[in-house]
Amino acid sequence: MIMQLNCSRQLPSAMLFIALFWSGAAASLLPQATSAAPQDLNMKISVPAYEIVSIKLASSDERGADWQPLPNGFDFKNLPLAPLIYQAYGITLDSQISGLPEWAKSDRYYVSARADEDTVEAWKKLSRQELLKQQQLMLQALFAVRCQLKMRHEIKQLPVYDLVIAKNGLKMKEAAPEEKESSVWKTSSMYSATGQRGGYTITATTHAGTALGLAHSIPSYVGRVIVVKTSLGDKRFDFELKWSSDDQAVPDAANAGSSIFKALEEQLGLKLEPTKEPIDTFVVEHVERPSAN
Repeated sequence: MIMQLNCSRQLPSAMLFIALFWSGAAASLLPQATSAAPQDLNMKISVPAYEIVSIKLASSDERGADWQPLPNGFDFKNLPLAPLIYQAYGITLDSQISGLPEWAKSDRYYVSARADEDTVEAWKKLSRQELLKQQQLMLQALFAVRCQLKMRHEIKQLPVYDLVIAKNGLKMKEAAPEEKESSVWKTSSMYSATGQRGGYTITATTHAGTALGLAHSIPSYVGRVIVVKTSLGDKRFDFELKWSSDDQAVPDAANAGSSIFKALEEQLGLKLEPTKEPIDTFVVEHVERPSAN
């Protein structure tokens, strides 16, 4: 997946994480449900490790942040470790993890990881999902070694949204079989007649995207885990979704305007239905600040 983010205002931290999560798709995992990936945390799996890993604490006066996927690894610059931990375990919202210390959310780090040549060559033979899964496990191993991170699963009953096909039917166009997946997100500020800035609009243009991929890109905008119940499976679609930050109304609110809930239904033929479901979450049993290089 390719994602570009054009921002004329500073995004909230949750939105920044989602933007980075998707722009780093070459090193991320999309689990089979939007709840945390249900792997056995104690299971010993033989996966390659990153050959070179550097983790350094950023100074308080440093500016600018970036998360850059590379053919042989990634560079994670001047950001808290929390989003990288979230990516390692397929976590999309804070409600899916508990016990993470405050320093992991506030202290900023530089993290660089590189795989050896044999591993990079082996990656070329994997399917997209196989590659993403392996890189997620490699991230988990990185944190286990450098931060002594230990996690366990816990099922919690959480508020979620079921993503379903709206009553008027699907409005997305099915993509051509040979089309490659890509997504471009553009964010622009809105101004009043007096020139005062207020809110922003978001336009997401996607080619050959799935309902599952869409569900992974929007939890931070709706505040809940999204469970896909469209029965669309791996079918891929071309679509554009546009909504305004000033209209983040709940789906049953009057005068919802151009909220993401209304935009999904009117533009894509999809609907978010509020409910509660048992969700597989993570509990941090132990974590330490990164060991020295």
